[in-house]
Amino acid sequence: MAETTAPARAGTTRRALLASVPAMVGAASLAGAAPAQAQAFTRVRPGMPGWPTDADWSALKQMVEGRLEPVTVPQLTPEEAPKLLSNPFYIGDQAGLTQSSGWVDAWRSAPSAYVVRAENAADVSAAVRFAAAHRLRLVVKGGGHSYMGGSQAPDSLLVWTRAMQQVELHDAFTPQGATTGPVPAVTVGAGCLWGRVYDEVTTRGGRYVQGGGCTTVGVAGLVQGGGFGSFSKTYGIACAGLLEAEIVTADGRIRIVNAAQEPDLFWALKGGGGGTFGVITRMTLATHDLPGTFAIAQWEIKAKSDNAYRRLLAAFIDTYATNLFNPHWGEQVAANPSNKLSFQMLAAGLDGAEAKAAWAPFAAFVAAHPEDYQAQPLQIPAIPARVFWSEAVLNATAPSAIRRDTRPGANPHDFWWAGNTSEAGVFWHGYSSIWMPQSLLQPENRAGLVDAWFAASRHWQVAFHFNKGLAGSTDAVRAAARETATNPEVADAFALAIMGMDGPSVYPPLKQEPGMLLFARGDAASIHKASELLRQAAPGAGCYMSECDYFNPDWRRASWGPHADRLEAIKRRYDPDGLFIVHHGVGSQGWSADGFTRA
Repeated sequence: MAETTAPARAGTTRRALLASVPAMVGAASLAGAAPAQAQAFTRVRPGMPGWPTDADWSALKQMVEGRLEPVTVPQLTPEEAPKLLSNPFYIGDQAGLTQSSGWVDAWRSAPSAYVVRAENAADVSAAVRFAAAHRLRLVVKGGGHSYMGGSQAPDSLLVWTRAMQQVELHDAFTPQGATTGPVPAVTVGAGCLWGRVYDEVTTRGGRYVQGGGCTTVGVAGLVQGGGFGSFSKTYGIACAGLLEAEIVTADGRIRIVNAAQEPDLFWALKGGGGGTFGVITRMTLATHDLPGTFAIAQWEIKAKSDNAYRRLLAAFIDTYATNLFNPHWGEQVAANPSNKLSFQMLAAGLDGAEAKAAWAPFAAFVAAHPEDYQAQPLQIPAIPARVFWSEAVLNATAPSAIRRDTRPGANPHDFWWAGNTSEAGVFWHGYSSIWMPQSLLQPENRAGLVDAWFAASRHWQVAFHFNKGLAGSTDAVRAAARETATNPEVADAFALAIMGMDGPSVYPPLKQEPGMLLFARGDAASIHKASELLRQAAPGAGCYMSECDYFNPDWRRASWGPHADRLEAIKRRYDPDGLFIVHHGVGSQGWSADGFTRA
């Protein structure tokens, strides 16, 4: 077992508190002994017997060198709120806010009672041991992007890793205890956001690391959930690139895990879900050679009739299957009820001419039928890959594509994609995802795929995210995905189909439109209907656990498929008492919806 001892930074106070806090996982359990039968259990809330006294909180504050405080929610004026609450960096800087403000009839973002603003693993260890000893609800937040509300809970203790911002590039990294040769890599703190990591690895370092597409998403949560970016068709799922992690488990121990040291726990971190097996404090990820260019295809086509639209969908599927189903092309195409087909696709390693040639058959089809389609000429520019995440270059050459954090003192390199602005503080109406198997691209199956896609699009927009299905990638990329805890369907899916709708933030003092909940429930019903119709082409298909239906009754099989039993065994081994519980997370069965009571 590989572990390190938290350094003593507060003298006798730290030693006394640690001595008074029992380990949550005994040595026998960690050695693989059968866990005891789970018993009824209730966590405490403020005002209940057992809630920590002021002296208890003061002792913890000393342990973490003052980095404990009550959580407050910013009180914004009606004039301040629209600007600040549409800035994901502002939201991310608030302990009491999350990037989603809720989900209709599911959850609303609520602040924890206290927060430890952790700067290192020792801070995390102290918070974990304290929560275990006092029967507290424990919540972990890095980027705070969980659609399911996993990074918030009222009356809880929040471990906030935002301050862990270190980024270190390695020319040659070998995991502890490994016998494999060194590889280029990057070590990142758990509070890092992907935009800042890309700035260091790509813009400055000339390398590529597989992370998320949204620049404000946190590194640790994305990797633990599986993780996709625009170029996953080329480089694979993010968690497959994990080489090593430092994690604090439910017993408060600080462990270094990799394929050679505690391999079961390491495997569970690669797609088993965030906030479930412990608190990651840093991770090391493989880096890759950077291609010369990234090509960008953006296009919108409007069909003048339903029949013409169905033919358009069929023509695109034919072109995709023959010309675009390969390791180069990722991102998405969306079909919607207004008979528009919208493309936002990216290609790694192709120049503009090569990328445009791949689209030539489809572009010719559209041009040959002006009576049926309205479209501007297709343009596919290519840009140097090294400047793709350069704020300076983007602000100078494509300022409308990004939004910058203009607050005084903000990191000058921070930006978010303009298309993600509506997701700041989003209130979810509904969401559904489906892995679309590559067998649907066989000539004999394409008509059925098109029929289901068209039928579903009558009720809601249906987007195929090609970078979130790894069929069409290299054998090595697909094999690496199968070695993770992610549902193995990802390796055989040509795309992840997504149907979702978000509404404006419900954070006060933003004004809520009359009837907002009624509209939201109507959207949810339409999304559900569209999902049902699309599933006729892929019955029994699973989903991506980080982007799925909050109310899915079959969430365990859909999220992890055959890996679910192994994940639950690892959960029992490292967290037998359920200190880390999130909605539809591994081991959450038997817990109340708020995570406070186990029957």
